[in-house]
Amino acid sequence: MAEILYKYQDQVYVNLTNKCDCSCRFCIRSHHDGVGDADTLWHERDPELEEIKAAMDGFDFTGRREMVYCGYGEPTCALENLVESARYAKEKYGLKIRVNTNGLGNLYHKRDIVPLLAEVVDSISISLNAPNKEAYLEVTRPQFEDAFEGMLAFAAECGKRIPQVKMTVVDVLPEKEIEDSRKLAESLGVELRVRKFV
Repeated sequence: MAEILYKYQDQVYVNLTNKCDCSCRFCIRSHHDGVGDADTLWHERDPELEEIKAAMDGFDFTGRREMVYCGYGEPTCALENLVESARYAKEKYGLKIRVNTNGLGNLYHKRDIVPLLAEVVDSISISLNAPNKEAYLEVTRPQFEDAFEGMLAFAAECGKRIPQVKMTVVDVLPEKEIEDSRKLAESLGVELRVRKFV
């Protein structure tokens, strides 16, 4: 049975779904079955809302102030369970909510999901991965032809509605691409974070 909640580097993560609309070249799930204290993050089927709530009720949140939606899939692919379980975690456990996303949720759902996310999300981290469309498509391999433009538009909308928005790249990029990524993020009104490649 795959873990729904797991710990990694002193953070609590929620593994909502294994669905993903990208096939990133660097994705950890192509190399390992689990992360942190989770032996496996591969669900036989995606958990239902009541199962997610039960996993939260069985978890010791002592000393924890934030919960992060990030597992072996794109959390916005399970949008309803994300929003409702995040609302539950905020109301019952007083947790702040962060979502790590590829930023393609509007394309996936064919509508603007940012107002719904803004109801419960305190911070969002969007994978930029590359500073231009060609490089982005090469490394991210998304299902959508207009993924790069859609991700940028999503980030800009998040910047208007969600308190903390960051776009991320991995530190294996050349310095110029990191700087170009920073300028691109700032042009959208959001911050760039450079992640260490694990």
